[in-house]
Amino acid sequence: MPDDKNTSVTVPDDLKKKFPELVALILGSESMNDEERQYWVNILPVMTPEQRENLQQILQNEKDQLAAIDEKYSKEMESLGKGKAVKEMAEKRKAKRQERHASESKAEEEEQRKEEEILQAISELEG
Repeated sequence: MPDDKNTSVTVPDDLKKKFPELVALILGSESMNDEERQYWVNILPVMTPEQRENLQQILQNEKDQLAAIDEKYSKEMESLGKGKAVKEMAEKRKAKRQERHASESKAEEEEQRKEEEILQAISELEG
């Protein structure tokens, strides 16, 4: 599992077994820092199946887009050579990552809001 290398994220074994693909996507996400990764790992058990599916789609989309960017970058580098093209491609990739990060942050805020609503509802039921 990627959580064993270069990360401080702790993933319980039961979550690794229950959500192996989603855990791998969380740990492999380039748009998150370890604190954000840990947050998502921590809330996996309380997320609804729909929320987990949405998170998985977002992270898979990120992974696919980065792979496409890398492939396009490699091809363009082969045809254009180095120098100015390297700088332009790096700037484009950075911009794409920032856009994706903003989009994912918005989705994360929505998930947090929903989580708070669920916890409030549970609290009201217990109270």
